[in-house]
Amino acid sequence: MNSRHAQSYAIIARSISFVSLLVVLAAPPSRAVPQSSATAAASTSALQSRSEQGDARAQYQLAKILLARDSSNDVADGVKWLRASASQNNANAQFLLGYLYEHGEGVARNYALAFQNYQAAALQQHATAENNLASLYQHGQGVPKNLTKALQWYLAAAQQGDRTAQCNLASMYYLGSGTSRNDAQALHWFRTAADAGSPEAQSNLAFFYFHGVAVQRDYPEAAQLVRLAAEHGLPIAQANLGFLYETGKGVPVDYVSAYSWYSRAIAAGDNSSVDRRKDLARIMTQDQLQQAKAITSAAAPAPAQQPTSTGTFSFLSH
Repeated sequence: MNSRHAQSYAIIARSISFVSLLVVLAAPPSRAVPQSSATAAASTSALQSRSEQGDARAQYQLAKILLARDSSNDVADGVKWLRASASQNNANAQFLLGYLYEHGEGVARNYALAFQNYQAAALQQHATAENNLASLYQHGQGVPKNLTKALQWYLAAAQQGDRTAQCNLASMYYLGSGTSRNDAQALHWFRTAADAGSPEAQSNLAFFYFHGVAVQRDYPEAAQLVRLAAEHGLPIAQANLGFLYETGKGVPVDYVSAYSWYSRAIAAGDNSSVDRRKDLARIMTQDQLQQAKAITSAAAPAPAQQPTSTGTFSFLSH
């Protein structure tokens, strides 16, 4: 099992058109904290004994340790214990097993079994399982597509405080997917997730303020929100912040800062910033260019952004 189990996962799309939104999946449980070999061996031995006695919690904990290893035999054993725990109605085990089936990690990809396990966990009010179950309904994976049910499950997870679900729910309200379009509800859920620290929600809330969607247009507020997301390493937010500095919306015109943020967005994989930076460079002085490049080189790398919520908007069109 590779190191992706320690990360957040997402299916995320950016678009220059600003209205492209794709739903993403929540993170699976993190892998076990690294231990010394002696401690890990003792812990594994104790968990093995409890697992063989039918302890569902121990089976789940042992499965996580085994799944984090690189050995195919360990992974296979991890899946075995995860199934044993899930069969005893352990919601965490059901969620993780659903995740493995959805992504083909340690098992053959099987959306139907992903759905089955997510649903079992969701019925026990496991918030991330509710979110991922909603995603399967939204995309018709392992179950017939049903946007109404997708909305219902996103709402259930959102009400439990799941930031990913809050963003996904906001997106559905904004797009009128599974319900009538409701900008006020979209604003509410983006704001809720943004207040909880979601960079994607902060970026999307900035979009609402930038275009005056369900709120009074407020460029300074948009700039403040998008800066928060940009400083967390969200590429589209970095591009949007560059655009604000280039055009002087919500911040003073500052070509040096614009060039620097476009550069950071490009380094993070945002290809939409390439042409904008190139066009901007044509109107900058050599001193400005040198200063911008120096700032970019000296800037500490932003935290690696693993998106955990909906796709985000570009400020360049509406």
